[in-house]
Parts: sequence; structure tokens; C-alpha cells
Amino acid sequence: QVQLVESGGGLVQPGGSLRLSCAASGSIFSIAGMGWYRQAPGKERELVAVITSGGSTNYADSVKGRFTITRDNAKNTVYLQMNSLKPEDAAVYYCHADVQARSGYLYYPYWGQGTQVTVSS
Repeated sequence: QVQLVESGGGLVQPGGSLRLSCAASGSIFSIAGMGWYRQAPGKERELVAVITSGGSTNYADSVKGRFTITRDNAKNTVYLQMNSLKPEDAAVYYCHADVQARSGYLYYPYWGQGTQVTVSS
């Protein structure tokens, strides 16, 4: 009963910027880690960036210095600011969140539907 709704994907020129948003809704008591993954055609899904509830972050080496992940715990929302975009960044980007639906329950992983990011002239 938890949904992750993504927005912000689209077409951008090389060197441009996009900001992705992902809002979690439904039965939510607590959210631990949130993050972004991406999958390009013919490639495996890869981790882009993750952020803990306390704000600690990790990034794929390929996006360090260009992408920034943030979250707003009050809104159950995670963001990915993508700058200096390259053609190799083009992929479907998926939001992920580990959600605790009720106090004492196990955390369960949820995924968004994916949003397309295209980097092209």
C-alpha cells in the first residue's frame, strides 16, 4: 500500500540539468534509506545515489561531483539534482525506499515506476 511517485524526468541537452523527485505515500511509519538507481538499454540496473534518514550519502563514482541526492523527511520525498549531464547518463531512473509501515514492523523495499532521462542534442 506504499507508492513511490517520481517526477522530473525528460529530455535535456548534454551539459544541462534536471532534478528528479520521488514522493512516498501510503502506510508509512518510518523510512530508512532512499535512493536512485538507473538502467540503460542493454545494461544492468546500477546504483546512482543513496541517502539515509540521517542524511549520510553515497554516490556511484560516475556521478560524483555532478549529482546531489537530498531528502525531506517531513514530506517523505527524495530528490536527485543532476548537473553537467552526459549522454551516458541517459537511462530510466528508479526511486527506491525502505519503508516501515508500522512501529516494530520490518522495513520493506519499494520501487517507483521509473522515469526516463534522455540526454541528447
